[in-house]
Amino acid sequence: MFRPEDLISRYSRADAIADGVLIDVTKTAREAGYKTPIALTRAVWQRCVVVPTGVACQDEAGRLWDVLWMLACAAHKAPAAADTIRFGVHVRTSNGDEVPPLVLLKAVCGPGDNGEPVVTVMMPDED
Repeated sequence: MFRPEDLISRYSRADAIADGVLIDVTKTAREAGYKTPIALTRAVWQRCVVVPTGVACQDEAGRLWDVLWMLACAAHKAPAAADTIRFGVHVRTSNGDEVPPLVLLKAVCGPGDNGEPVVTVMMPDED
């Protein structure tokens, strides 16, 4: 039987946020109507939210909103019991993008540090 004192180490969601491995976007997510805390992995933040140098007419707030909006659209189409939702968002990488490249993402709903539901948005190859 498992006993908490037998733990060798523990790396919590709070630790990952404090270390910058996860970026907590819950405040913006709540403004968008989400009730569950949401975090993005550092890879998603860098690829989808950070504006590449020289790219015009873009800002991080708008790019984050795009990720959250596309997640909401995908969530509305997903089965009610789904714990993983796959979706994509077009992300401008240069001023010459006629159609910005599609970045595939996944959102996983699982237990937080205290067993509460939380969502983590990550690249398809992350877990």
